[in-house]
Amino acid sequence: MIDLPDPDAARFQWGQEVVATVDLYNDGSLPDVPPDPLLIAAGGPGQVVQVGYHTEARVPVYQVDFGLVVLGCLEDELARAAEVAA
Repeated sequence: MIDLPDPDAARFQWGQEVVATVDLYNDGSLPDVPPDPLLIAAGGPGQVVQVGYHTEARVPVYQVDFGLVVLGCLEDELARAAEVAA
């Protein structure tokens, strides 16, 4: 049995507006896009569309719709949009 973290412990929730805190590049996870181009610049707005967990690292992974592309992001790559706007 896999012991997953409590989903309520995730920093971001489904539907939440977020922004990228760093430039996001293709790490090879988008096969139709050449590796290493800039996909979303820091500050790019998005919305969390799914929350999952990396079972080996035991960290939340957020699927974020940035409008142009949907990417998997870690917590340190995101901030709440309301926090940035304030």
